[in-house]
Amino acid sequence: MTWQAWYTLGALALMVGALVKGVARTDLVLLGTLGLLLVAGVVGPEAAFAGFANPAVVAIGSLFVVAAGVDRTGALGFVDGLLRPRSRRPGPAILRLMLPTALLSGVLNNTPIVAMLIPRVQAWERDGPPASKLLIPLSTAAIVGGWLTLIGTSTNVVVHGLLLAEGLDGFGFFTLTWVGVPAVLLVALYYGLVGHRLLPDRGGRVSAADQRGYHFELRVSATAPFAGRSVEAAGFRTLGDAYLARIRSKGGEARDAAPEAVLLAGDVLSFVGGSAAFDELLGRPGLERTAPSVDDADPPELSLYEVVVAAGSRLEGKTLREIGFRERYGGVVLALRRRAEDMEGGLGRVPLRAGDLLLVEGRRALAGRLATLSDDFALVAPVGHVRPVTSRAPVALALLAGAIGLAAFEVLPLATATFAAALGMIVTGCLRGESLRRAVDVPVLLVIGAALGIGKAVETTGLAALAAQGIETVSVMGPVVTLLVVYLIANGLAELITNKASAVLMLPVALAVATDLGVDWVPFAVAVTVGSAASFLTPIGYQTNLMVLAPGGYRYTDFARSGLPVSLIVCAVTVTVCVWVWL
Repeated sequence: MTWQAWYTLGALALMVGALVKGVARTDLVLLGTLGLLLVAGVVGPEAAFAGFANPAVVAIGSLFVVAAGVDRTGALGFVDGLLRPRSRRPGPAILRLMLPTALLSGVLNNTPIVAMLIPRVQAWERDGPPASKLLIPLSTAAIVGGWLTLIGTSTNVVVHGLLLAEGLDGFGFFTLTWVGVPAVLLVALYYGLVGHRLLPDRGGRVSAADQRGYHFELRVSATAPFAGRSVEAAGFRTLGDAYLARIRSKGGEARDAAPEAVLLAGDVLSFVGGSAAFDELLGRPGLERTAPSVDDADPPELSLYEVVVAAGSRLEGKTLREIGFRERYGGVVLALRRRAEDMEGGLGRVPLRAGDLLLVEGRRALAGRLATLSDDFALVAPVGHVRPVTSRAPVALALLAGAIGLAAFEVLPLATATFAAALGMIVTGCLRGESLRRAVDVPVLLVIGAALGIGKAVETTGLAALAAQGIETVSVMGPVVTLLVVYLIANGLAELITNKASAVLMLPVALAVATDLGVDWVPFAVAVTVGSAASFLTPIGYQTNLMVLAPGGYRYTDFARSGLPVSLIVCAVTVTVCVWVWL
C-alpha cells in the first residue's frame, strides 16, 4: 500500500475509536478526520469539500424542511384515529400501529414521525396495550418503512447521491421498494404474532416500584404538618402511582425510606413515579420544590417537556450541576427517568447517560433552544402534546405529494423536487421563523458532507480496492455469499459508527466487488444501503430507538431480545430479493 493508503487507514481507525468512545459529537469527529486527510494532501480541497455540494445534501436538507412543515401544520393529525388501538390485545394493536407508520416513514423523515407518535402511544395506554408493548415496534416500523421509497431515509439519499457522483444511474424512486414491502410485512407479522411476547409489560397494571418512572425530589418545608413524624404516619407509604425511594437530610446524608424513618424539616424526599404524581405531591401541604421556577414565572406561563439525552451528547457523564442546565438552556429539570437501575444521590449529582429522559419545565422558547442542539437531545416533546390541524395542512400535504410525484415519475431530479417543495413550505407559510431555523438538522448535513469526502479518500487511495479483494476471498462460494458478507460488514459498521458513515465507507468497496465479479452493482448498493440502516439490537444504534428507550421503560436487553429476529428477517429478505431481482 502507498503511504496515502496507510495514512487514510490510520485516520479511519482514529475516527472509529473516537465515535465508539464518544469523545466528541459525530459531526466534529468526521470533520476532524476530513481535516487530517486534507492537511496531509491525501485529498485535495475540491474532492474533500465536494460532498457538501452533492445533490444528496441538498435533498436531505430540503426533506427536513418538508417534514417539519407537515408536522407544524398538523397535516398528519388524522393518524390518531387511524392508529388508536381498539382493544388491549397487543397483537392487533401492533399491526394497526406498524403498517401505517411504515407507510408514513416511506415518504417522511422517521425522526419527526416517532416524536409525533410517542405521546399518542403513551396516551393510548389508558384504554389500550401498555406503551412498552408498542414503542419498540413503532421505532422498528419507522426504520423498516424507510426502505419503501428513495426518500424514506437519509441513508438512501446519501447512497443515491454517491452513485450519481460515480457516473452511475443511481436508484430509482422505487428501487428499494422491492426490499421494503416484504420487510415491512414480515416484521409487522413477527411483532403482531410473536415478537410482542418478547417485549416487557410495564403498563399501569404493575406496581410503581416495577415501573421505575421519573425520579424527582421535593423538600419538607419548615411549616410541614408532618415534620417529626414517621414516613408511615405522614402518609407516604401508599402513594398510588409513586413511591418514596429515599430521604436525604440537610447535611446530604442519605437514608432508606423505611416506614419508621422520621421526616424532618429541610429533608429532601426522592420519589419515583409518573409526571402526574409530581403535581399531586407538590400540592400536598408541607412539600415544596427543590428548584425554583424559571425566572419566577407563573405556572400558567410554563410548559413541561420530555427531553431524551442522545448518544454522544456533550451531556453524557456530566451532572446537571456541572452542565449548569438552568443557566445554559433556561429550563429547570424537575425529574429524571432511567429505567435500568435506581440512582443514588440527588438529581443534580447524577451523571447523565444516553437515553435518560428529563422532565423539563420552561417557557415556550425552551423547546426551540433544546431542538437546535439536535446532537445532544434525541427527543424534545411537550408533555401530552398533540399538534392541532391548521388551515395550511392541505397545502403541506399537497407540496409533499407534489415532490413525491415529480421525483417518482422522474419529471425532476430528487434534489430539485424536494428543494421546490421546501421553498413552497416557506412561501405558503407552512413553516416560518424559529420553526424554519430548527427544521434543518445542520449536524446531520455536516456528517454527510464530511463522510462523502472521507469516502472519496477511501476510493482514491486504493483502500476500497484492497478491501474488495479481501471480501472476494469468499467469492469461490458464489456471489450470494459475497453479497451476504457485504451486508453483514455494513451492518456491523453501522452499529459501531453512524449509519451514514458506514454507507459512505462501504459503497466504494461494494462497487469494486461488483466490478471484479462482473455482476450488476445494484444488489451490492442495496445491500450496503439496507445493512447500514438496519440497527435493531441496541437503543443507540438508531436515533428512533434511543427516542423510545426511556418513554417505554426499556432496558438495553429488551432491544437485543426482540430485535435479533428482526435483524435476521431483514437480512434474509435483503439477500433473497437482491439475488432474485438483480443477480
